[in-house]
Amino acid sequence: MSEPVGMPTSDGYGTRLLATTWQPLVRLLRPPQVRPAAEGARRMWRQLLLLDGIGIVLVLVLMVGFDATEIGLMPPRGTPSLWWVRILTDFGKDDYVLILLGAAVVAAAVIAPLWSHASRARLFTLGAQVQYLFLAVLVPLGCTQVLKWVIGRGRPFVGGKANAFNFQPFNGTEAYSSLPSSHAVTSFALAFAVAAVWPRLTVPMYLYAIAIAATRLVLLAHHPSDVVAGALVGVSGALVVRYWFAARQLGFAIGPGGRIVPRMGRFKGVDSRASAP
Repeated sequence: MSEPVGMPTSDGYGTRLLATTWQPLVRLLRPPQVRPAAEGARRMWRQLLLLDGIGIVLVLVLMVGFDATEIGLMPPRGTPSLWWVRILTDFGKDDYVLILLGAAVVAAAVIAPLWSHASRARLFTLGAQVQYLFLAVLVPLGCTQVLKWVIGRGRPFVGGKANAFNFQPFNGTEAYSSLPSSHAVTSFALAFAVAAVWPRLTVPMYLYAIAIAATRLVLLAHHPSDVVAGALVGVSGALVVRYWFAARQLGFAIGPGGRIVPRMGRFKGVDSRASAP
């Protein structure tokens, strides 16, 4: 991608730090600057309509026909032999993931400018992509907190029985914050975001997300429809945030047909790109 206009290509740590952090943030708040932004928006909305349409139908089918049966098949809550599942599930905890991603943003801001052989465009793109990873998880998680409060679905066996339709909207308590699953939102948003930046990691990242979602079922923290809804919110949110970045030439580019691809930035005179999911 092009380097920020009006800035020298040879500069000190302070200016390179600016290129890594402040400039991507400033551009993030500006209106779209690229001509294909409208085409990219149309493609994004088509993807969202297809994804959300299929996802909502699946959530309803699971809620009606499978949720109560599935939680009845799980081991009792607190089973000692599930200690390893309780450890594994923490790898999808929203607080932990956001802290890790926030640390990555800080690390990129502090360490990347020390990379003396990197071009300004490379640093600019790196800063934008790390910020994307953080926001791609943060935004859908913010939406999730609102949905949990509005929907007020009871967690498995809250009320004493396997009732898939135990709802108390606007309850606001932990017992009634089952839909959607925050762990599923976090893990699937992170999987989509990492795969969007580094497509070769698509398979391992989605395996990670599926594993985290499975732990929520085994531990009786959620119904199957909760984790599917969480995956839906996570991927949808990360997809929208990706478009927002791409429309402003931040870490991504919008290609023919509105397809969004990651920008690797110029390095040694080459502007390399790779396909994205």
